[in-house]
Amino acid sequence: MPQFYLPGPWESEKPTTLTTEVAHHLRVRRIQAGESFPIFDGKGRVAQAELLSLSGKTGQVQLSNIRTDTHRETPYAITLAQGLAGGDKMDWIVEKAVETGAQIIAPMQCERSILKLTRPSDQDRAQKRHAHWEGIIQAACEQCDRTVFTTLEPIQTFETYLKANPKPTLKLLLSPDATKSMYSVLMKSAPQDIVLMIGPEGGHSPEEEAQAEAAGYQIVSLGERVLRTETAGTVAITTVHSIWNPEMQNRLK
Repeated sequence: MPQFYLPGPWESEKPTTLTTEVAHHLRVRRIQAGESFPIFDGKGRVAQAELLSLSGKTGQVQLSNIRTDTHRETPYAITLAQGLAGGDKMDWIVEKAVETGAQIIAPMQCERSILKLTRPSDQDRAQKRHAHWEGIIQAACEQCDRTVFTTLEPIQTFETYLKANPKPTLKLLLSPDATKSMYSVLMKSAPQDIVLMIGPEGGHSPEEEAQAEAAGYQIVSLGERVLRTETAGTVAITTVHSIWNPEMQNRLK
């Protein structure tokens, strides 16, 4: 059974009231009083919840075995700085970034972005998209058993993102035209916080690549094939884990 998100604070001494969303899921799954299911609070805490009652749009559970469990999180934080993509591609990108282990997703409007969400007139649309992606993050965490929500940064321009992230991390911009491979950089670098910057459809412009290099980014390639923007981030995140976290990969075999 998948885990369900139930925001805290939690108490084990007395019954906890369910959210409307969780109550709906339990009703759809025909969970009966007396049955138990796993829950998480999005901040690393998990528990077992025994259903006491379910009526209308709510219900009550008794919690037990409340504890911290973050074993699916890596010691290094992966940030996916993703150029806004059109259609429903961003939904797919956010979902797969969570499933593959990104701790931070930073949506950026780039020069070649088809989707425009940073103009003052776009504020309402941007807020709705942001809330929609937060819902996708929750659902993805429930599905893949992550207990800590991926942080979704506000939608911002490419230039704003470069200026707002001065902390020392390994910074890689993925480009099919790069002469340096991502693999070679990762092999020479100790595991550490890392930013993976992916362009929108059509990639980053030459001007953006130059700005990123000036801000400390290395321009690297994932290989000889040109990947779609909705594919590149997933491949890049998986590549980081494959090289820096072989113990986790062995556990998955």
